[in-house]
Amino acid sequence: MPAVRYPAVAGAFYPADRARLAALLDQLMPAPATEMAAMGVLVPHAGYVYSGACAGAVWNAVAVPERVLLIGPNHTGRGAALAAAEESHWATPLGQLAVDRDLLEALAARLDLLRFDSRAHSAEHCLEVQLPFIQRRRPDVRIAPLVLGVTAAPTLRAIGRALAEVIESCPEPRPLIAVSTDMTHYESAEVAREKDRAALDCLEALDGEALARVVRQRGISMCGAAGAVVALEALRIVGARSGKTLGYTHSGEVTGDDSEVVAYAGMVFC
Repeated sequence: MPAVRYPAVAGAFYPADRARLAALLDQLMPAPATEMAAMGVLVPHAGYVYSGACAGAVWNAVAVPERVLLIGPNHTGRGAALAAAEESHWATPLGQLAVDRDLLEALAARLDLLRFDSRAHSAEHCLEVQLPFIQRRRPDVRIAPLVLGVTAAPTLRAIGRALAEVIESCPEPRPLIAVSTDMTHYESAEVAREKDRAALDCLEALDGEALARVVRQRGISMCGAAGAVVALEALRIVGARSGKTLGYTHSGEVTGDDSEVVAYAGMVFC
């Protein structure tokens, strides 16, 4: 088993220098944190200059338990279709985080599809960019990273049900489910906002089936839609009642160009 997964995008998506990163995180997550008791969150994963404020608002709003299960898309296409972290620790400029192997093994026992595969994670940024936020809030956190490349609705529902079983078997406080996704890609800000509103309505209603349908029918380029469908299935089963959108923004608000943006949303599920 590889011992440590080292950062792939430090110095690109966020500062590689420890002091600079810590200072930036303190700007993005100003004290005091509000410590909302949430079962799940949805957070963006672009460079911090674009989506850091949106992600920081979510991580600063929730109580971060000692276990966080991270779900994101496999942008690189490498490795298994449903891949758990193989390493015992993941590193960031702030230090190392322990991987919750017990949580991942419990999920693997319920899902034949799941593989421990470092190839799927080695160059993937979507979960890595969440880690400094989590570390700053909860240095002793244990993480359970998952990336997926599957999209078939029955498979996603099965993954969600298995995840719910694992969450329900855990003592309180139960692991937090964190979905990493950006919203519409490379459309005008106006079109992105209109399309994403339809997706956010489904997310707020915890309706994964509707989300999958809307994303497909409207052609919404939400890269982590599959992971969101998985999470919504699990969250509904474990007792979450609704989602709340804490923020929505897009890259044009930084670049000044609204003609072709990438959009970002931050949500909590309680």
